[in-house]
Amino acid sequence: MKLLFVDCCISQRGAESRTRALTEAFLKVFRKAHPEAEIETVMPEALLALKPFAPDMLDERDALASVEAWDAPVFDLARQFRGADRIAVAAPFWDLSFPAALRTYIEYISANGLTYHYEADGCHGDCKAERLVYLTSGGDFEREDSIGVVYWRQLCAMFGIGQFDYVFAGGLDIDPAKTPELLDGACGLAEKLAETF
Repeated sequence: MKLLFVDCCISQRGAESRTRALTEAFLKVFRKAHPEAEIETVMPEALLALKPFAPDMLDERDALASVEAWDAPVFDLARQFRGADRIAVAAPFWDLSFPAALRTYIEYISANGLTYHYEADGCHGDCKAERLVYLTSGGDFEREDSIGVVYWRQLCAMFGIGQFDYVFAGGLDIDPAKTPELLDGACGLAEKLAETF
């Protein structure tokens, strides 16, 4: 089994990143439950280096797609995403969503004809993954309509990924005295999810 870990744990806290702590809790238990699994990581530096698509870049990508040149470098991330058996995406809750670097990554993996395609009845996903988990943390409380959570749930449907899970470590800046307890609770949820992921 191959787990693709999209590491967007971008934080001024560095090693003290709360999203990183949540992610490490998940990955530690996942590795124990699936010792045979290969974990492939998209690093934060790679995400930050991605250039958003300009019209000329889109034209070039569309031209490559029209001749099914899926081995072109512009499709590297989409091929990697499509081929994973499980996917974990980790990013902090920023400005009601997630860092711009993750949005740019989504542009690269959203390749019509590779990760999804259209038929007369609409969009159909072409990704191999059966499950995707979105791990996030933020200073405000978790909300059911969090844009990051809703967005990744809808992306899973578009990509044909049957099961979407998430863990939101929220409310971490409301009362600093309660932050460790809240983060520990979310890490516990992530660990439990990882056992069967």
